[in-house]
Amino acid sequence: MRSISETTASASSAGASLPWVVWLGGLSPGAWYAARWAQNDFGANPVAEMLNALGELAIKTLLLCLACTPLRIIFGWTKPMRMRKHFGLLAAAYATAHFALYIGVDRYGEWATLLQDVLSRPFVIVGALAFALLMPLVVTSFNQVRRRIKPRSWVRLHKLVYVVGGLAVLHFVMRSKKDLTVALLHGAAFGILMAVRVWDLWRKRVRRSVGLIDV
Repeated sequence: MRSISETTASASSAGASLPWVVWLGGLSPGAWYAARWAQNDFGANPVAEMLNALGELAIKTLLLCLACTPLRIIFGWTKPMRMRKHFGLLAAAYATAHFALYIGVDRYGEWATLLQDVLSRPFVIVGALAFALLMPLVVTSFNQVRRRIKPRSWVRLHKLVYVVGGLAVLHFVMRSKKDLTVALLHGAAFGILMAVRVWDLWRKRVRRSVGLIDV
């Protein structure tokens, strides 16, 4: 039989490998899209298709980040909680690539009309707002910065992730021109995750009101 120390060491090693699994798996689709881009394999409008691909990857990884706590609430799974920050950073990486492609390639050389383009298309404003709110969460996710912030303030700040998620889904729905199916499926997933969080808050309040200690 394995000793307790061996079991603990094995669990610790597995936990340490989780971030690598998340990043390798999470960056694989982006690498595939980059290879297709390099080979001019994106059809008649490669910039628009790459923008769509990066934006969808950003929303998918953000939804994975938001799913970690509901998985713990419903099933008691704790491993996803150790991956939550990395899913969030992956989402930020894809969102940054999406934003950089829009500014640096799609609108390259059109700086004079960039603001007009943004203001004339509401979905761009919504997306820019989501990106702007995401950036403080990225900066404060690193331990060196987090230690400088009061724990309660940090928690309040990171609740903005729910606003970011809502705005990102709204941006996706608004920019979908013909087929809304994929965008609405992402919206439904976001709604379910938020419903679980609301239910959990309600459950905790009920338990407190009757004098039960929530575990």
